[in-house]
Amino acid sequence: MLQCTAVTQVPYAEALLALATMEGAPQHPPDVVEPEDFVLCELADHDESAEHAAHLWTADTPDDRDLWFLWSGTGAHRVHRLDTLRLCPAVLRELATRTVTTCAYFDHHPGPHSFSVTDPLGDLIAEHVHSEVRRLVSGDDTPGTPDGPDVPDTDAP
Repeated sequence: MLQCTAVTQVPYAEALLALATMEGAPQHPPDVVEPEDFVLCELADHDESAEHAAHLWTADTPDDRDLWFLWSGTGAHRVHRLDTLRLCPAVLRELATRTVTTCAYFDHHPGPHSFSVTDPLGDLIAEHVHSEVRRLVSGDDTPGTPDGPDVPDTDAP
């Protein structure tokens, strides 16, 4: 399932207050959120009955509670809240590779778990970064060289 594409601005003063007063808070909250920060909903694509949600801070607490920014509506009709929520306990176990992937969302989130949500833009950016790393490791000085078959130089004698 595709990731939701809703974007909104984080209320700076409220976010600073929530970060400063939560258990397991960061040492310096202004390092976590900027005055003009925007967040993207991390949940799977959903209808208007579910709140959008963006993770803001992973708390250093024994009860696995993180700070989330949740909102619905847009513009003057946007309603939002900052809440410290428990992590979703769901895990995906792949027996063939012996890997365990935990859900990155909060407990009782709407829709599928994070390991079932794909972010095409994030995947495209990751592929570009990996391509650039491969290019740099191979010593190729041409930026943005796509992976693929080598094309002969037609101007060569």
